[in-house]
Amino acid sequence: MTVRIATFNTENLFRRPRAFALGSDAARQEVLADHATLVGVLERRTYDEDAKELIAALVKKYDLDDRRDDGTRPFFVNETRGQHTLFRTRGSGDKRTVEVVADGREDWTGWVELVREDLGWEAVHNTGRVIAEIDADVLLTVEVEDRLTLRRFNEQVLGGVWKKAPYPYEMVIDGNDPRGIDVGLLSRHPVTSLRTHVFDPDPDSPGERLFSRDCAEFEIALGGPPLWLLGNHLKSKSGDDPRLRLAQARHVATIYQAALERSPHVVVAGDFNDEPSSSGLRAVLGTGLKDAMSHGGYAGPPGTIGTCRTAEQKIDYLMFSPALWDTVEHVEVERRGIWAPRTFKHFDTVTSKATQASDHAALYADLDR
Repeated sequence: MTVRIATFNTENLFRRPRAFALGSDAARQEVLADHATLVGVLERRTYDEDAKELIAALVKKYDLDDRRDDGTRPFFVNETRGQHTLFRTRGSGDKRTVEVVADGREDWTGWVELVREDLGWEAVHNTGRVIAEIDADVLLTVEVEDRLTLRRFNEQVLGGVWKKAPYPYEMVIDGNDPRGIDVGLLSRHPVTSLRTHVFDPDPDSPGERLFSRDCAEFEIALGGPPLWLLGNHLKSKSGDDPRLRLAQARHVATIYQAALERSPHVVVAGDFNDEPSSSGLRAVLGTGLKDAMSHGGYAGPPGTIGTCRTAEQKIDYLMFSPALWDTVEHVEVERRGIWAPRTFKHFDTVTSKATQASDHAALYADLDR
């Protein structure tokens, strides 16, 4: 039988934090840094005067004492008791004062949450169109908010809008990204076991976790030796930390070698956020894995994002263990969901960057099993 395996950074299957819409990278980084600072301070067992001053300053900076959403606030304090048990506000406008009344984490119940924008449905429908067109048997989905989102997309968009039989198996393991960006799986074959690496430590930063998302391991029953698919979304180049991305890639290589001891049929896939010549990809491919787009049957452009014209625009990968590489018959990249009208043809429902399925192409390969 022929089995089609694919990876696709769907980009539109999670609600993006409002901060991502800010006009500059510096503004986005400032908001995300302030959010992370506030989250960290609020988790302290006790709040000394310096901590209370910092909390009050951030509350005022982002008007967190105003429960009304004016459409611009990037995050808010969600207090589950329904009253301000963390702080009180006196006065109004620029003259108002914020008093932190909680003396530590146990004195109030709640958390700080990023405000998320609603999904753009035209873009989501086009994401579904790409997935319906490639019609993979096993699909790694990158940038998915949670399992419920993936299930609704599976049933309502794939099944409802595009009249495809919904996938009987869908799975998402929540990772470590505070924005809720995870890797997931849609499969027409049974998912028989899972392994997660969200708790793996960063070898260079004691107390920190290595993966922003996860290197999720999915065991899939295809008949004969099981297929292990290792799904990834490594550190992006936004606010770049190449040291972290390289450490993640090297650990993926180690996880792959351990998976080979369970089955000769292993696929490593996802968004690695780096080009093939990078140190991270050399570490992964140095294990003997084969990149699908190096297959003799593939003759298209080298990239998977943007205009896809150059190898530097390749950051999405399907990589096969030697035993699986021998079964690869055909490799293709579906780019019609990207808005790049001067470079290649797009779907007629993709009319702008706002309605594109993703700025990533979907990569797939057919295997003779």
